[in-house]
Amino acid sequence: MITVIGEALIDLVSVRGGDPVAHPGGSPTNVAVGLGRLGAPVRLITRYGTDPHGELLAAHLAASTVEVVPQSRSAGRTSVARADLDASGAATYTFDIVWELPESVGVPTGSRCVHTGSIAATLAPGADLVRRVLAAEHAKAEAVVSYDPNCRPSLMGDPGPVRERIESLVALSDVVKVSDEDLEWLYPARDFAEVADAWLGLGPSLVVVTRGAAGSYGVCSAGRATAPARAVRVVDTVGAGDAYTAGLLDALRRRDLLNPAGIRRLDPATLGTLLTDASVVAALTCSRAGANPPTAAELSAYRREHGLACGAGRHQGSSSNPWPGSAGTR
Repeated sequence: MITVIGEALIDLVSVRGGDPVAHPGGSPTNVAVGLGRLGAPVRLITRYGTDPHGELLAAHLAASTVEVVPQSRSAGRTSVARADLDASGAATYTFDIVWELPESVGVPTGSRCVHTGSIAATLAPGADLVRRVLAAEHAKAEAVVSYDPNCRPSLMGDPGPVRERIESLVALSDVVKVSDEDLEWLYPARDFAEVADAWLGLGPSLVVVTRGAAGSYGVCSAGRATAPARAVRVVDTVGAGDAYTAGLLDALRRRDLLNPAGIRRLDPATLGTLLTDASVVAALTCSRAGANPPTAAELSAYRREHGLACGAGRHQGSSSNPWPGSAGTR
């Protein structure tokens, strides 16, 4: 079982100023949905209301076989993000968010992995509880702790204090996935690979950087790997980074590597296949509107059609340069 902790909200998506269309969203919620559709048993600890937006979220989660922890329902309103899409399908967000959790919330027994990120890990008051939960799981060293900063500058403010919080969460994690755009905001004068190496030194066993159409890059103690972005017709990029995270965690799960020891023993060749699997999940999400990740059957069909049954990443024991691709994710 994978436990995901984080915000659930409604994305009101407008294309170049058009009328908004409601899509269920929230970065950790998108990860949970992606995992559920890929066949991974998944629980979600979140917060949403009993209003119509909350009912839309509840139906969406149920349809994707995500088990929602009962304390997640609130009498208050459901949070909203407004996403404006440009001509390329890239989204700019503004938020109306409430993020709080009951103090009694904890990770259910038997969880193999605990994932969080984005708003849930930085916005008070819920972020403080999320950090305590991650610290407790890190101390037990039984489940994989997974983290995606997924920065929202319009909500997070000055990158200085946010950078300190993010680095403290990286140090509690086994797996970190981050976009190059996040790293550019957090460390404007540093190369993404340099930061990935530095973050690996803080404690994780795996750091992955997604780079949009340039593909993705990963580093573990044994070396580095890259994978190209997959060629698809991009409708929009909403939820694509979250789909990548779901694909990465599911790829680890399918290979029986979703445990702290399994992450520590990763080699560059295996890392390359993991990055490729995750890139395909993200690309399929880019090919349709909203945060709408593929099912396991859709992923299998794509991999068979494109000869990707065993993955196709590049790897090196010391260093490598990411290559360009046609459609990717941040």
